[in-house]
Amino acid sequence: MIDTDNNQVTTYLQLVGCFAIEGSPVSITPFGSGHINDTYKILTDSPDGPNYMLQRINNNVFKNVDHLMENIDKVCNHIKNKLKSEGVSALEDHVLTPIPTKNGALYHKDEQDNYWRIFVLIEGTKTYDIVETTQQAKEGGRAFGKFQAMLADLNPLDIHEVIPSFLHIGSRLRHFKQAIEQDAAGRVNELKEETTFILERENKMNTVLGMAAKSQIPLRITHNDTKFNNVLLNRDDRAQCVIDLDTVMPGYVAYDFGDAIRTIINTAAEDEADTRKVLLNIPLFEAYTKGYLESAHHFLYPMEVTSLVDGVLLLPYMQMVRFLTDYLSGDTYYKINHPKHNLQRTKAQMKLVQEIEKHESLLRNIVRKEADTYQT
Repeated sequence: MIDTDNNQVTTYLQLVGCFAIEGSPVSITPFGSGHINDTYKILTDSPDGPNYMLQRINNNVFKNVDHLMENIDKVCNHIKNKLKSEGVSALEDHVLTPIPTKNGALYHKDEQDNYWRIFVLIEGTKTYDIVETTQQAKEGGRAFGKFQAMLADLNPLDIHEVIPSFLHIGSRLRHFKQAIEQDAAGRVNELKEETTFILERENKMNTVLGMAAKSQIPLRITHNDTKFNNVLLNRDDRAQCVIDLDTVMPGYVAYDFGDAIRTIINTAAEDEADTRKVLLNIPLFEAYTKGYLESAHHFLYPMEVTSLVDGVLLLPYMQMVRFLTDYLSGDTYYKINHPKHNLQRTKAQMKLVQEIEKHESLLRNIVRKEADTYQT
């Protein structure tokens, strides 16, 4: 049974038929809650074969699908070879496996200019949108640390930049200043506190890029979207696989660390209206740091360890800049639930930056203390 409406049955069957899967599909159903790509779960009639995940790639976000899929294929094959050398069995349970088309391509383009791909479905796993325990936080750290570690010997210049300047704070601030000058929505005069906050911190938030410019930290291959729900956990809440590799690009380890912390240790929602609720969960920070350095300590340079808390400061600041830029521009990028939604998000991220600044010394001490346990 194909679990879609009748008008789509033939379309999905034709799409799946373009790929070199085992067996034939018996069920195709919507899957997951991603905001970028449309995803469907495919069950097949192959008794011993895998099931699959069909995705429509959002080529409005990812303009060059060739580069996107080349990145994913290269990264997945590299990780697979690393796991094989470690003696890991059932490799398809621990790394995404793209399925080629019957013509050997990494994706299929349909007659409506939609782009489609298929991965092997990793069964028996779960994700969490919100970290609930220190064990989960530690596993998230271990997962992203190992992901970076396995790619540390792959040349970042061999990976395409699929979204130019995605986490480049200089680029984000240029867009922000342009939005102030243009004042498309007539909102500049109401935002003096927020704009002053951003501009006063501009130099400090260029710390990571400054380290890179001085060759104190190397360019790495990073995930660039380290939300906790991009880690698949097994039934025992142990990390099994890092997913959603669309934004894998050259970057700095501080970016991945900072974005993960931004989404893990905030005690409130990203758009919390009552900013008094925006506080830090320090035990979750400590647990994530412990797990991350357990996996990553052997390849990190000392200055990369130093940069981690700079990333923790940078990523919520950058998100604040992005939200306020959109508010100034008339809410053209992010979906909003009410006219002040982007401003509400801005204020919540501003409070998060303030909390991190208040606890910066403590966070640095936690990182330093954990890193010192690996010194010989």
